[in-house]
Amino acid sequence: MSAGGRPLYTPFETPYRLSMGLMALKPDEWIEIDDDLAADLAEKERLLTERHGEVFAALPGSEAGQREVLELLAAHLCEHVPGLYRRDGRRLHVVAADACRDLDDASLAPLDLAGRLVQEDLCLMQHDGTAWRLTAASLCFPTRWKLADKIGRTLDAIHDPVPDFADRLARPMNRFFDRIKTDKPVWRLNWSLVDDPALFQPDGHGRGDLDPTITPDNAGERLWLRVERQTLRRLPETGAVLFTIRIHRWPLSRLAERPDAAGRLARSITTMPPAMRRYKSLPVFGEAVRGYLEKYAG
Repeated sequence: MSAGGRPLYTPFETPYRLSMGLMALKPDEWIEIDDDLAADLAEKERLLTERHGEVFAALPGSEAGQREVLELLAAHLCEHVPGLYRRDGRRLHVVAADACRDLDDASLAPLDLAGRLVQEDLCLMQHDGTAWRLTAASLCFPTRWKLADKIGRTLDAIHDPVPDFADRLARPMNRFFDRIKTDKPVWRLNWSLVDDPALFQPDGHGRGDLDPTITPDNAGERLWLRVERQTLRRLPETGAVLFTIRIHRWPLSRLAERPDAAGRLARSITTMPPAMRRYKSLPVFGEAVRGYLEKYAG
C-alpha cells in the first residue's frame, strides 16, 4: 500500500495486444493511497451529493456483499495504514479527510459508505446461477462509461463495446471469475489518453472528431495519460467478486523523462487495430501523439 507520492505506471504492450494481463496482488497492497487522498475523497463527496444517482447504484440482493466489502475494507485500512485511519468501536476516523464515519450508518448503503473511505471506485459482481452480474457500485471516477448503462448487466454485456472482447476474452474472463480464490487476489493496469484531467469522465469512448489544435509540439501539455489500477478479489463469506478501480493521471509530458515508456506507447499505438484506436478515441489526436512521443522515444 502506498502512502506517499504516486508511481508512474506505464502499462504499454508492444506490439499491442488485448489481454487480461493479470498479476498476483500482495494482500497488503490491495488499496493504494497517496498524497491526493483528501482531495479525491472531497471530490467523491461532491459527486455523491450532487449526482448520486449517476455514481452509485445497488440492486436488491446485493446487501450482504456490500456489507462484507465495508467490513473487509475498514479492517484492512486500520491494519495497514493506522496513521491515516483510526477506529473507535463502530466509528472510523479518516484522518486525512478529517471525517468520522459510522460503519452502521443506516442512511447510506454499505458500499456507498465504503466508497467514501478510499480513492478507489468499488464494483460488486455476483453470480446469479447463470452469469456474473454487476449488482452494486460506487463509481465516482469512471473512464468513459456510465453506471446506469452497466448496473445489472452480465460480465459479457458490460464489455460488449470493447473490440474483440467476445472472441478473445469473454471465455477466459468468465472462467477466471468462476475460479478466483479468496487468498489469490490479482491486479492489472489499463491505459487511456484523454484531453481532460477530470476524474469524473462518463463520456468520450469512440470520439472521432480530429482536434487540429493538438500538435506534436503541445501534446505533452494538452493530453493526459490516464491509468486504471484495477484489483479483483473473491469475498470469503458471500462468494461475490469485488472489482476496484484506482485512477491515476499524469500530463503526457511526464513520458519525456522516460524514453523507454515513450517508445513503447508510440509502438503500442502504431500496432493497435483500427477498431481499438477508435474505441480509445485516439483519432481525436491524429498523429500528434506519435509525433510527440517519437521526439523522446528511446
